[in-house]
Amino acid sequence: MFGIIRPCRHRLSERLQTSWMAHLCGLCLALRDDHGQLARTATNYDGLIISVLVEAQAAREDSSWRRTAGPCPLRGMRTASVAKGEGARLAAAVSLALASVKIRDHVEDRDGVFARRPVAAGARAVTRRWDRQSAGSASTVGFDTAVLLDAASRQGGLERSLRPGGSVLLVTEPTETATSAAFAHTAVIAGRPGNAAPLAEAGRLFGRLAHLLDAAEDQAADAASGAWNPLTATGTDRAEAERLCRDAVHGIRLALREVELADRTLVHVLLAHETERAVERVFGPARHGAACRRPDAAGTATGEHPHQAPPQQTPPGQAPIPPRVPQGPGFTPPGQKPPNPRNLLAGCAMWALMACTCQLLCCDHEDPFSRERREGFCVRNDCECGDCSGCGDCCQCCDGDCCDGCDCCSCDCGCN
Repeated sequence: MFGIIRPCRHRLSERLQTSWMAHLCGLCLALRDDHGQLARTATNYDGLIISVLVEAQAAREDSSWRRTAGPCPLRGMRTASVAKGEGARLAAAVSLALASVKIRDHVEDRDGVFARRPVAAGARAVTRRWDRQSAGSASTVGFDTAVLLDAASRQGGLERSLRPGGSVLLVTEPTETATSAAFAHTAVIAGRPGNAAPLAEAGRLFGRLAHLLDAAEDQAADAASGAWNPLTATGTDRAEAERLCRDAVHGIRLALREVELADRTLVHVLLAHETERAVERVFGPARHGAACRRPDAAGTATGEHPHQAPPQQTPPGQAPIPPRVPQGPGFTPPGQKPPNPRNLLAGCAMWALMACTCQLLCCDHEDPFSRERREGFCVRNDCECGDCSGCGDCCQCCDGDCCDGCDCCSCDCGCN
């Protein structure tokens, strides 16, 4: 998996988590169905935004956008409801084309194993096949991948012509053009032509953001290996790169306000909140202003997380407020009998069964010995909340647009 959008499952409600996984699995299966098993390696987090945008704009019943997929090892051999239709096919075509471009860049830069001639020759053959396949499947939904390939072909020339002191935005232009075209075409598929212009703008800024974050994240490694990096080549310092990224996030939010969506929740979470988290992952938290504040029971604002809030005072004449009871994997609420653990033989047998079906790796599961609820190894490593102390707190100061149109958190937040 690659991409800048990596929502931690603890920050999503159950409905949004289900929808996110439906689009992710739908993209993977669309790549397999249209292009073969090898194409599934092109599955990426950013590409599924295309599928999310198509579905969010179309005012149709959920059943017309979902199908039941068979058991998969990555889901612990469970079936699942996954995205289908033109949105998933467009996302697959775009993802395959961009993966082809990414591999071609590695070959040209002689990165790692791609410096070996046999590997480079095989990679070139794969990119040629993926270019043809993505163009064919995209044409079935009315999209021309030539705009993506043309943008990629211009990238090398722009990089070679760039001089120190030049604008780094000259380098991001091909990426901006490609993502802008892909975002805008979702409006065509969904039958919302009026959304094409604001989505094109959101896509352009998303492409800029992805390119800059990738450059900032790889700058130290590129310097050590002697690889070309747009920030280093133009002399753009990290403060300026951060400013450009945060401006892009703000521009995406403004563009989304102009988009008519049947259900904007997941789109808002991914493009308004997760883009901000992506910037913070690379540059750290914003260093300006105060954090979002929540109104407490008395109507005043506090910047504390509810788990860290001071004990509530009991109003005169009312019953005492019961203390907050913590919850989580491995915690048994007071008065509830803990599950009966399995003995060694039964636990080993259950462990073997769950290991063979990948449940230990990829799913929430019952511990084979203690029978307490656990998270899969892959899920734990994919979580980017650290100790999850701020999980569920998606309310951020968005210049007066705090959590506008989103139910990603249950709090009633206000911004000062």
